[in-house]
Amino acid sequence: MLNNNQTANGAENLVDVELTMKENKLFIFLICVVATIGGFLFGFDSGVINGTVDGLRLAFNSDSVGTGFNVASMLLGCAIGAFVAGSLADKLGRKTILIITAILFIVSAYGSGVSISSFEFVIYRIIGGFAVGAASVLAPAYISEIAPAKYRGTLTTIQQVAIISGLFSAFVSNYYLADIAGVSTAVLWLNFEAWRWMFWIELLPALIFLFALLFIPESPRFLVLKQRDDQALAVLKRLYGAEYAQSKLSEIQASFNEHNHQPTFKDLLNKKTGGVRKVVWVGLGLATLQQLVGINVVFYYGAILWQAVGFSESDALLINILSGGVSIAACFITMYYIDKIGRKPLLLIGSIGMTITLATLVTSFMTADIDASGNLILGSMGVVALVSANAYVFFFNLSWGPVMWVLLGEMFPNQVRGLGLAVSGFTQWTANFAVTMMFPIMLGSIGLAAAYSFYALFAGLSVIFVLKFVNETKGKELEQMDGL
Repeated sequence: MLNNNQTANGAENLVDVELTMKENKLFIFLICVVATIGGFLFGFDSGVINGTVDGLRLAFNSDSVGTGFNVASMLLGCAIGAFVAGSLADKLGRKTILIITAILFIVSAYGSGVSISSFEFVIYRIIGGFAVGAASVLAPAYISEIAPAKYRGTLTTIQQVAIISGLFSAFVSNYYLADIAGVSTAVLWLNFEAWRWMFWIELLPALIFLFALLFIPESPRFLVLKQRDDQALAVLKRLYGAEYAQSKLSEIQASFNEHNHQPTFKDLLNKKTGGVRKVVWVGLGLATLQQLVGINVVFYYGAILWQAVGFSESDALLINILSGGVSIAACFITMYYIDKIGRKPLLLIGSIGMTITLATLVTSFMTADIDASGNLILGSMGVVALVSANAYVFFFNLSWGPVMWVLLGEMFPNQVRGLGLAVSGFTQWTANFAVTMMFPIMLGSIGLAAAYSFYALFAGLSVIFVLKFVNETKGKELEQMDGL
């Protein structure tokens, strides 16, 4: 940084003074971890449905379309939650919306378990969707606005670790609850079926999230947006030290001063051309492609998938646990490398890897035999399919899983970050809903091989998208994001 200093004879000279960022690493890490509990709940709430499909079908007497909607209904709430949370966060604050999100998680977890009709269940799942959608966009945004640029990618990737840890925990919980009861549809404790307890387990982390949020600070960039500069400076001092805080505050103020108004959707347009900013199109592309590669089919319907190719319910739930463990391992690799090699190389590695592994899965399904009930019998290709599926999960969580959220949290300029996340998050969850809703229908009509060919095609297209449209953001301050 440059400081203006007066020499003794009154002449002005510019003296190069490197302001030292004395960041409070432990404090920054802890508040990032608190924010990512929302990611854990995002993952748990998304993954818990995996082991309850049979219970829902039996309890609500639903067909394949009805079951698909019961599973996918949460995603409607996610799309709305992501869209509303992004804009509300610019009005009420990141922390306030995260607190509301925690309360919605609690309501949804309890209500999903006590539901006695498909309609009631869908309502509670949509409420949970509001929470998941809000957490999905606000946690990475909050972390990006708190963390120093030099390890912002690493800290934001904790969000994906938390999401996968939530999924993994849901898979483990589902497996053991079903194992204790015998099957997920059997009565477990207090005369309630095991699948209901699968939802109620989520109450514990949701309550922890609500309590922990009370102790984290508001985002300094939100405080500057609201012209609460003294509060912003106090937070920056706690984060980065007193010497660096004032300079950082000035940078943040400058990034907002050029607009001189509260964020509106018009800010998403390019002032020169009148069209939508390029960065918004890139955000929409990232959000859509992340879902069209089919990852949530594995997470939401993993048990059904493996049962369809000959595994028992118990074995299928155990395979889900294996996939969760692989996912967590991949995320830790990303945490180590994302601030070293950058975002774009990881996306490319993931896109190429997913294309190859999905193509291998398609080949496995195409060569399988079909029994009298119409189920696939993989035979010797079963091992190939299992390894390919977990390799696919690995490549996704090495790349598009965490990196998309990192990019969305950091690539938008300060003025439009909330709104950019709103439209990108809405698009991501809408695509998620479409893919999830269509899978049971595709499974019954065109089969696994054709369905996975669709996902493989979009994995291939994602390679082209990354090469042509994605810009590197490694090491850049948020105030350097121009968003043209």
